[in-house]
Amino acid sequence: MNPSMLTLGADMGEVIPVLAIGGGLAIAAMGIVAGTIKSLHKTKSREESRREIAAYVAEGSISPQDGERLMEAGMPGWEKLRRDRA
Repeated sequence: MNPSMLTLGADMGEVIPVLAIGGGLAIAAMGIVAGTIKSLHKTKSREESRREIAAYVAEGSISPQDGERLMEAGMPGWEKLRRDRA
């Protein structure tokens, strides 16, 4: 059996760039997925906090003005601008 037939025509010089590109794409994809999961968790936590603040205001534990200040404190800057323009 000819040893060159075991490589299926791929020379090591051809394999290394393919592995490098494939590895880079895999790392990029994992980074995108991790960033998306982090963003989803952050949004979920923010909305849960807003619901809790609204519940405290509804039961009278805190005043509506204090509840509004608490909600505004954790609001991103772009969201404050959007709310002010509306």
